[in-house]
Amino acid sequence: MSQELLYEVEDKIATITFNRPERMNALTHDLEAELHRRFDEADADRSVRVIILTGAGRAFCSGYDQAQTGKSGTRHSDPT
Repeated sequence: MSQELLYEVEDKIATITFNRPERMNALTHDLEAELHRRFDEADADRSVRVIILTGAGRAFCSGYDQAQTGKSGTRHSDPT
């Protein structure tokens, strides 16, 4: 489990926090996959009534991290 996405439940509220303030919480492929896992976890938890999605630092999420490259050496946004 990465420290780039924090998850906690308190008083029936699940809080999911993007924790990449140095990159303005830009999404990566791995972060997006972890986010889906956490949504599934919150959905399966019958005590959770609310999900708050937030970001650490000065930005919620600046979009997709264009600097990240995949295993093939190409960026995920590369149209080829």
